[in-house]
Amino acid sequence: MNTSRSEFSNLNVAMVGCGTVGSGVVRILNSSPELLSRRAGREMRLRRIVVRDSARQRDVPLQGIDLTTDFEQIIRDPEIQVVIYVAGGTDPAFSHISRCLDAGKDVITANKAVLHHYGSELFEQAGKNGRTICFEAAVAGGIPVISAVTQALTANRILSIEAILNGTSNFILSKMLDLRQPYEAALVEAQQLGYAEADPAMDVDGTDAAQKLSILTQLAFGTRVTLDQIVRQGIQQLELMDLLVAADLGYRIKLLATSRISRGRLEVSVQPTLIRSDRPVAQTGGADNIVAIEGDACGLLRLSGAGAGQMPTASAVVADLIDYASGRAALTFQSLLRVRSLPALPLQPTDELSRRYYLRFMVADKPHVLADIADVLGRHEISISSVRQDETPDDVDENECVARLVIMTHRTSQGRLLAAQAEIAKLPSMRGLSICLPVAD
Repeated sequence: MNTSRSEFSNLNVAMVGCGTVGSGVVRILNSSPELLSRRAGREMRLRRIVVRDSARQRDVPLQGIDLTTDFEQIIRDPEIQVVIYVAGGTDPAFSHISRCLDAGKDVITANKAVLHHYGSELFEQAGKNGRTICFEAAVAGGIPVISAVTQALTANRILSIEAILNGTSNFILSKMLDLRQPYEAALVEAQQLGYAEADPAMDVDGTDAAQKLSILTQLAFGTRVTLDQIVRQGIQQLELMDLLVAADLGYRIKLLATSRISRGRLEVSVQPTLIRSDRPVAQTGGADNIVAIEGDACGLLRLSGAGAGQMPTASAVVADLIDYASGRAALTFQSLLRVRSLPALPLQPTDELSRRYYLRFMVADKPHVLADIADVLGRHEISISSVRQDETPDDVDENECVARLVIMTHRTSQGRLLAAQAEIAKLPSMRGLSICLPVAD
């Protein structure tokens, strides 16, 4: 059972981590404590923060808060009722959160990685122990998508989720198109502005968005999806010319996270995708996120805004804290556990995914090249919708011209397309890497 509000009139809080997000949490709690307490129904006291280096200077006032490097102080303190966990990674995050639950403490976390890898185990443990886990900040930063799925849309059978869930990749793609920058220059700017880490791999290869999508998929469809079950493709191989050609065709390229029911099966993917330029998802620029959820009763609902950053993410953490203090979070979490007990949906086999595609090839500018490619596609029953060719100088052999060939296909299965790609790659006219991107209907 959760500790009753009557036992402690004030809510005693501990926090693990006081980096970017943690500092934002402190800043919000200090900014208007009386207003927050009225909304929560009681005073919320941040009593202890566990950090790796207690001597490091921080840009928020921490007077009256015990700053320590000893996590055990949280476990041993019987008056700490809830732990805000804003440290990253999975180790020791999983063991820390697990120990908090066993010690009778509820948890609020912004750690998407630990929820992706260990969410099922932690939720089961929390359920058995009568504890609560709140995690609005783990997906889409300040956008209240978790509460939308687990509270506002519970009268609906969710049919699809279509989202931009990674601000770094969205910033890079926006800058590439808007400023006509190559990928490398846009990435450097993203790093300089703090949108991208020194090692941006998890953002640009789709891992970050896939982890968030897996959390949303489990909440919306009651189905656990591992990272290797998600069709995943990053933005690293995109060239500025791909974005410009797509724009000429009436599309924007976005790293689109999609989870939808199709013919009774679940399709889950994170891929750079061509989206019609007039759609709100395509028009979401910079580091913003957007989540479009379709319900059978409410229709299409769109939530957009800052999907990352110190204050938007801290805002979601403090909102969870207020929900917890008021007693709403415990009720919502119990409802979430009931949804998780529903039968899982089968996943659509990757080869059977049906889409239209954008194909880009670098080829020797010689006769019969297009005919050879068209022949391969035709033998795999892939119909061509349009063809565009742009001649570019070749920097490998000055005696050979290289052309950029873009083909838009009609709807086909991914299995057929992959088989055709493997055959096309062996043609003697191929030069350099090819690109294959889905087109959103």
